[in-house]
Amino acid sequence: MADFSRFVRRGDQASRLRQLVAGDRSAEAPKRASCHVITVISGKGGVGKTFIATNLSIAMAARGHRVILFDMDMGLANADIVLGVQARGTWSEVLKGRRRLGDVVIEAPGGVAFAPGSSGIAELADLSEFERHQLMAAMQEIEARYDVVILDCGAGISRNVLGFAATADTVLVVTTPEPTSLTDAYAMIKVFPHLSRTRPTPADEPGGIGLLVNNVASRREGRDVYERISGVAARFLQLAVMDCGYILRDEHVPAAIRERYPLILRYPRCVAASCLMALASRLSREIGQPQAEQSLFARVVNMFL
Repeated sequence: MADFSRFVRRGDQASRLRQLVAGDRSAEAPKRASCHVITVISGKGGVGKTFIATNLSIAMAARGHRVILFDMDMGLANADIVLGVQARGTWSEVLKGRRRLGDVVIEAPGGVAFAPGSSGIAELADLSEFERHQLMAAMQEIEARYDVVILDCGAGISRNVLGFAATADTVLVVTTPEPTSLTDAYAMIKVFPHLSRTRPTPADEPGGIGLLVNNVASRREGRDVYERISGVAARFLQLAVMDCGYILRDEHVPAAIRERYPLILRYPRCVAASCLMALASRLSREIGQPQAEQSLFARVVNMFL
């Protein structure tokens, strides 16, 4: 009975979240031929990357998108803890042929499909032919079922992170106002002009790289951080960085993490949740714009060419 009550409460909370965006015409999910891939990364750990990825997934689902979240952090896969769900398998088992994708994907709060990850996974470049075949088959299945794929990647620059970023329509770099975090975030941005899907773009045009500043004390601080990094990227890299906003410092964030339940469902009217909904609104508009013609399957194939 307790489990059933918890399920009902989750459904009610997700329903209330959808009602928050029901009056907004821009909340309608645009129809697209292929899914939009959002890769969430950070230059260093501890900046709230997984918190952003999990709650953003729920916010996008509330806007009518069919969303699947992949925990791709090879070092510390813990999105299941933030979501408060029990993993019954990992997507790495799919690559090894031990399970099918449908066996490991679970329904997370807010109507999001979730594929748990595990640490110690081999670099993509080291996958066997069989594992690559399994990955391709999974990508075809995902593209047929979902509109939005969100990849929660590990912190720092690695071959895996760069590989996942190369498949993305949108690369979301998460940082905080701390100097070390800003330095690492810019270091991440510097490598992206060398990736095929994040080519340098004129500084006055939107690009595929966005910056989100987490845990800011004020709106002004968030704006100052964005202008500092985007200005340097435009000047020295000739690269446009999208302004994906900020997340205001909020005591409800650590509370939700302690409770192992998504903030955006537990405290939907707190200031941090409002910031997350604004981020989802911005990305939802981006999804409505023309994207590269390549399918998700083709992008993943290109990772091995």
